[in-house]
Amino acid sequence: MIRTFRALSALLTYPDAELQAAIPDIRQVLEDEQLVARETLEPMLTRLETGKLLDLQVDYVDLFDRTPRLSLYLFEHIHGDSRERGQAMVNLHALYQRHGLEIGGRELPDYLPLFLEFLATRPLDEARALLGETVHILAALRQRLEERDSGYALVLQALCGLADRPPAPQALTKLRDLPDADPETLDRAWAEAPVTFGPACTATEQPIIFDRRKPSTAPS
Repeated sequence: MIRTFRALSALLTYPDAELQAAIPDIRQVLEDEQLVARETLEPMLTRLETGKLLDLQVDYVDLFDRTPRLSLYLFEHIHGDSRERGQAMVNLHALYQRHGLEIGGRELPDYLPLFLEFLATRPLDEARALLGETVHILAALRQRLEERDSGYALVLQALCGLADRPPAPQALTKLRDLPDADPETLDRAWAEAPVTFGPACTATEQPIIFDRRKPSTAPS
């Protein structure tokens, strides 16, 4: 179990009294595993630990629930609400199940904190490689949060540092510049080879797409 991924997952969840009480434990995990520098996250840790809970909750909702460009649902940034997002989530859910992770009915598989919980169960090299497949999304989120002077940018910065590769500049630029929830623009911008992650697919398994593909020209 890579507890750092679980700690970062917790920091990206809706703040409540339980999270505030867990901040000392999160600090200790970061110190013990030394995968990210605790000092870089300290401003956000302190804010979550000592801030007024209602203010923290309002800020969280304004950022992640009311701002599509900051959504913590990874596939929204590359598939929008298209049919491809549904299939991508089915494939990601299947990946979780193959490795023994069962999720409840309330959460979608592409929710970033849930994805990090899954990574916590994988060997470090594999987790870093899987995270690397999403690094262009994480880097775009980090930049957007930095533009809002949000401490959550520090969490995304830590995740980018854990990935096994930097974001490809072209992919990051395309994703960063996309307008909110515009499927036609997403189709044009991501008309290139898809990126998949996970083990090689069998005849019955489908790749998980973390880039936008060309829309099908077949009639519906």
